[in-house]
Amino acid sequence: MSLSFIIINYNTYELTCKCIESLYQYNDGFEYEVILVDNASKECNPDLFKEKFPNIILIKSDTNLGFAGGNNIGIQHAKYDTFLLLNSDAYLIDNSTTIGLKKIQEDKNIGVLTGKLIFEDGRYQYNCQSFPSWQKLLVEKLRLQKLMPKNWRSSYIQGFYFDSEKEGYPDWIWGAYFMFRRDVLEKLPNQKLDDELFMYGEDRLWCYQIRQLGYEIYYTPQIVVKHKQGGSSANAKKFIVEHEKDFLNKYYSKIAKKLIKLLS
Repeated sequence: MSLSFIIINYNTYELTCKCIESLYQYNDGFEYEVILVDNASKECNPDLFKEKFPNIILIKSDTNLGFAGGNNIGIQHAKYDTFLLLNSDAYLIDNSTTIGLKKIQEDKNIGVLTGKLIFEDGRYQYNCQSFPSWQKLLVEKLRLQKLMPKNWRSSYIQGFYFDSEKEGYPDWIWGAYFMFRRDVLEKLPNQKLDDELFMYGEDRLWCYQIRQLGYEIYYTPQIVVKHKQGGSSANAKKFIVEHEKDFLNKYYSKIAKKLIKLLS
């Protein structure tokens, strides 16, 4: 088995170092490479990463390409056929990535795989989400989820109701820990991750496009990753709202958009 770790750094030197250190510590059972794309950081000279970690593949971009653009550059330099996009503020705490790698290489129905993201204090992050749906919004408005068995709430509504202790198939997952294969990438438009969005919302877009190809998005609680996840800024929230609007305009009917707006 083999895996290309891809990390994007933008002014997060200390966090990125902690992330990379965890990759060198927890990699039992597979060959790997670490690709670091520096997105024109101003914090420090990116060559410091190469001094600290001589074996990494360091790519220095002259401009900030965003999350999607940076990852596409990293993938272009990857020699292996399975990739793990890992946020610079996330880090491994055990060898469970081996479980995910074995699963995604054996089960060709899986397009993307993720694990359980937790805060430093162990609290679960709701990284398994559903696409916008007026039907699901109506269920929540009428509080019908209270009448559903727990497993129904988990698989149908997802988000806050997703059961993090069981494997599942969410609509989409956060890009903080995003594992997928080259054969999936090659079926996407232009054979790359859609970089239409500079940041925020690209993970939802990728999962939607990958599901349209007939693949499943898979979550396993056997993988546990710590993720710092800083609080969203006002600008971040603005981007998220704008990108959800763009997503609805691109993929939803006029009636569905009106119902979602009415029930939101």
